Amino acid sequence: MPPAIPANAFTVSFVVQPTDIDGLDHAANYRICRWISDAALAHSRALGFDEPQYQQLGGWFVLRRHEIDYHAQIRLGDELTIHTWPTELAKVTAGRRHVILREGDAMPVVTAMNTWAFIDAATGRPKRIPDELRTIFDPRKFQNDE
Repeated sequence: MPPAIPANAFTVSFVVQPTDIDGLDHAANYRICRWISDAALAHSRALGFDEPQYQQLGGWFVLRRHEIDYHAQIRLGDELTIHTWPTELAKVTAGRRHVILREGDAMPVVTAMNTWAFIDAATGRPKRIPDELRTIFDPRKFQNDE
């Protein structure tokens, strides 16, 4: 059972292209990881925080861990929507959920969680997540009302 998608989750829709397909005639796993990562970055941009702003902070989020469940095959031409939202913030890490739905039948084809680490751009070492990022990625803003 996929997690409940918050009403204000960020969404990106697209159609699966020939370059997304592997030798088994379905979406390659590395492409799915890319879609998830791209959706997270697009969400940051939509919230007003883009690459130049990260450079000003002297830090960047990097993927530390992926956990992906594949529920159905993704094929060429499938219309997909990725829903993504922050789920937790720690000192130097942030959690994020993703649900990829196939349009038409709204079938969940992928659910995922990942952990991002905030690193210092100069040293490559973990760095405390700045307050401005804590404000825009506050997981409480993305909780469903129970």
